[in-house]
Amino acid sequence: MLSGSTMLRNSAPTLLLLAIAAVTPFLPGQTAHPEPKREHFQNAEVLYGWAQDSRSERLRTFITRPNNATAKVPAIFFVGWLSCDSMEYPDAETQDGFGILLRRLIEQSGYATVRMDKPGVGESEGDCTKADFTEELSGYQSAFDEMLKYDFIDPAKILVIGLSNGGGTSALVPRQHPVRGYIAASSWGRTWYEHTLDLERRRLMEDGKPPAEVNTAVKAFVEFYIFYLMKGMTPGQIITQHPEWKSLWYDSPDGQYGRPAAFYQQLQALNLGEIWQKVNEPVLVIRGTADNIMSRADSEAIARIVNQVHPRHARYLQIDDMTHGFTVNGKFYEELIPAILTWMKEQLATGR
Repeated sequence: MLSGSTMLRNSAPTLLLLAIAAVTPFLPGQTAHPEPKREHFQNAEVLYGWAQDSRSERLRTFITRPNNATAKVPAIFFVGWLSCDSMEYPDAETQDGFGILLRRLIEQSGYATVRMDKPGVGESEGDCTKADFTEELSGYQSAFDEMLKYDFIDPAKILVIGLSNGGGTSALVPRQHPVRGYIAASSWGRTWYEHTLDLERRRLMEDGKPPAEVNTAVKAFVEFYIFYLMKGMTPGQIITQHPEWKSLWYDSPDGQYGRPAAFYQQLQALNLGEIWQKVNEPVLVIRGTADNIMSRADSEAIARIVNQVHPRHARYLQIDDMTHGFTVNGKFYEELIPAILTWMKEQLATGR
C-alpha cells in the first residue's frame, strides 16, 4: 500500500495542472468546450473509444456493456444512416425513431452494442460534408476491429444492424470476420441509380406536380443522373453544360443531402448483388409500407439476392403503415423491438 506522502507526491503534478487551469483565463478568441451531454441507461454502461478512418481521423465510438454481464456477451454492431447526424442519443425521451430503436435495443437486449460517429460528427475528427463513402466505410471497419478487442464481447456472437443507407452496405464492414446475422432496416439493395430515380419520382408526386410534369422531369433525371453517378460530374458541372436542367436541381452544386458527389458516385459503383450473394449468414430485411425513402423494390432486393444463392437464409418483414423512421401514426412501432430480439436469439441459438 502507498504511504500518504507517496500518494501526495504522485498526485502533485495533477494538482498543479488543476490549479493552473483554475486561474488561467481564456485568451481572446478562445472558447470553452463543455463536456458533451452523455447517455445514461438503466441496464447498461457506456464506454467511449476511438476508431480511425483511412485519413487517420479519430472517430468516436460508443460501446455499451450490460450491467449484469458476468461472462462474454453477444454484441450488436450498428452501421449508420446517410446523414451527418450523431449516433449518440443522450435524451432518453427522444422522439427520433432511429434513436428510440438504438436505446431500446441497448436497454432490452442484454447484449453489448457498438456505434460510431462519422467524420466531423460529435467528437469525431474530420468533415462529414466532405467525407466520401470509402472513407466512411474504412471508419466502420476500424470500429468493428476495435470492438473485437473488448474482453466482455464474444467475437463468435456478433450481429450487424444496418440502418437506412447502412443496411445496403453493412455486409462490407466485417470483411473476413464471421457474424451471426445481418439486419437491414429501411434499406436498399439495388443500384443507387435505380433507387434515386424512384426517389425523385416519389418526391415530385408528393410535391403535387401534375402527372405530365412528373414524367417530363423523370425523363430529364434519367440523363442527369447518368452524368452525375456514372460519369463523375457534380450537379453544378452538369447544369453548366445543360442549363435547361437548372430548374430540376434542388440541392448543392457539389453534392446532395449534405454529402459530396463522390459519396454517391461510389455508392453507384458498388455491386450489391455481388456483395449480398456472398453473404452466407441469415439476413432479416425490415421495411414499412409507408417508407417514402426506400421503396419495396429497394429493400426486398437484399432478401431476393440472398435467397437466390442461399435459399431461406433471408426473411423479408414488411410492416403495414410504418415509415422510414419506424413510426406508425406518428408513434414508434413498439412491436419492432421484440421482433428484432426474437430473430437475434434464434440466430444466436443455432450455433453457426
